[in-house]
This record gives sequence, C-alpha cells and structure tokens, in this order.
Amino acid sequence: MVLNLTRALRNFNLENRAHGLIGKEKPRPAPSHPKTEDALRATKTHHPDIEDKIRNKDNLLLTRLKEVYVDSSDPSSEVQTKESASAQEELRLPKLTVNRESLMDLDVESIPKGKISVLEALTLLNNYKNSPETWTAKKISEDYHLDSKKNQALLEYFIPFNVKMIPPKDKKQITDS
Repeated sequence: MVLNLTRALRNFNLENRAHGLIGKEKPRPAPSHPKTEDALRATKTHHPDIEDKIRNKDNLLLTRLKEVYVDSSDPSSEVQTKESASAQEELRLPKLTVNRESLMDLDVESIPKGKISVLEALTLLNNYKNSPETWTAKKISEDYHLDSKKNQALLEYFIPFNVKMIPPKDKKQITDS
C-alpha cells in the first residue's frame, strides 16, 4: 500500500518535469584566458585536422592497447606475518624515571629499538647535562638501544633549556600593581 503511494507520488508529472529540465538553459563554461585562446587559434591554423584526430578513434593505438596485459599478485601472507613478527620483536618498553601517572597521556606503550620517545629524550639529555661523567654516550646508547653515532650527535647538538623561576622578593609589590 505504502509502496504504491510512494511510486505514484514519485511518478506524478514526471514527463513535464523531465521536459522542464531538458529545456533549461545550460551553464556556460568559464571564459578562457586570452593567451590560451591565442594558442588554440594558432594550433588550429597550423594543424586544421587536429579536431578530427581528437574526436576520432585511432585504431592502431586501440590494437596496441588490447595487446597490453598486466599481471600482478599479492605478496604471500607468510612474508607479511614474518615481517610483523620481526617488527614486534624489536619493540622495547619505555624507560622513564618521572611520575608516569602525570604523563600518562603523553606516554607510549612500546618503542621500536633504535628510537626514543620525547620524554626519554628530554630525560637523557637532562641527565647527560647534569652529570656527563656517569651518563656517557656509550651508556646511553646501550640503555636506550641507540646507534652510537646518532647518539653522539644528539648529545652534541641538542641541549635542554634551563628554566629558572625567580621568586618575587615581596609579594605585596605584585598584588598592589
């Protein structure tokens, strides 16, 4: 019952609506840039048969296209499982000495070997800056599974900032102003 009613409403005055859409004025294309129009005119004068070539099929190209055959296959699932298993073996847990609960949103669950998280980088750079005798480049490389050359460059070129909070001498001066 409902289907018959919807079909009747959908088909109501269908022919007149179709003629109205067909009779509508079509949108005009945007005007071309003057240099583009000049280039088109020059091409048409030098090659008057170019429009025919564009509109007609080239049988030679069609036969060559029919001869093309593409054969592809997906890599086997065994290779993919071996790659994913080796990637899982190379993960390590993060080493953090800071309060993990306060930084839980920033922390990551596992880190690939040879890489460090932002928190670990800041921690090791700060440790190296505070006591370079105990935190040597070799020890940091071994602890965090880093490449020794990259670790040396990290320690040489990246230095954490010193943030010093200077307490006010008199709290009344701050609140009065």
